Amino acid sequence: MSVINVILSGGVGSRLWPLSRKSRPKQYLPLFEGRSLFELTVQRNQPFCEKVVVVGGKDNYLLSRDSLKGLDASEYQEVIEAAPRNTAAAIAFAALSVHPKDILLVTPSDHLIQAGTAYSDAIYQAIELAKEDHLVTFGLVPAKPETGFGYIEYTGNEVLSFREKPSFALAEEFIARGNFLWNSGMFCFAAGVFLDELARYEPTVYATSKRAFEQSKEGFLPLPESMEIPSISVDYAVMERSKRIKVVPSKFGWSDMGSFDALYEFTPSDSTARKGSNLVIGSDKRVEFLGVENVILVETADAILVLDRSKAQDVKKIYERLEKESPELLA
Repeated sequence: MSVINVILSGGVGSRLWPLSRKSRPKQYLPLFEGRSLFELTVQRNQPFCEKVVVVGGKDNYLLSRDSLKGLDASEYQEVIEAAPRNTAAAIAFAALSVHPKDILLVTPSDHLIQAGTAYSDAIYQAIELAKEDHLVTFGLVPAKPETGFGYIEYTGNEVLSFREKPSFALAEEFIARGNFLWNSGMFCFAAGVFLDELARYEPTVYATSKRAFEQSKEGFLPLPESMEIPSISVDYAVMERSKRIKVVPSKFGWSDMGSFDALYEFTPSDSTARKGSNLVIGSDKRVEFLGVENVILVETADAILVLDRSKAQDVKKIYERLEKESPELLA
């Protein structure tokens, strides 16, 4: 039995346009003292994992390879998707590529996490629960009412319910009640146990994922078989339905780095990029703000974005519009 870090790297980071592009999604941007979120993910989990399995798309697997070359991560496998089919299939591919008894530590490649004792304690607890054939999810003790995350209602390691992204008023209620966690999107389980539960609750996803995986060549999945796989998240497919679920309440520093507001929160207050409640990203020009608060200015060679921090989640709508109007600005 090995512990394997499964890194999901297929996202495009649409809420961080124009920094994040299809040719270099947010997880590969060297925004963190010269390191990318992908590289930080690999490094953070090396103390717990003997091997890495990267599940990503055909458009960015070379970026993963380049990142791994610069790290001490010679033991890795690739699963290269022909088309994105969501996280249930992505994790199934990883589980099919290893021994059924191997423990998978499934982590997105685009989260910023503070390594340290709190993180180590959570990982070790999850691994032990996974060895007992549980499907483990990590829940973060919430720092504030947040409407951009799903929530987990819990007691101890028991999951009472999963909740969708709430309204602000409901998020405040969750915080006040004290037994709700942010859903982190990280998981830990034995490969065989996950596949058994996927086959139980989503047999079509299991069968079509297995068929596509068996037709793969040198890690590349075939497009026709891939398109037969239903697109469904691992939460909907398994985690919210299985009777084997456990949660590890966790207190390590965490951000999904899913928006420019998250980048603002990460940027040190004494940084020249932060100007009071405003932030400048990517511009080599002198930028001054007058009479405005909570504004972020983002500049690249071919685009400028100016947004209210409270609307950071809506950048995805611009991305979706540009897919139709000016797809060259997403490349």
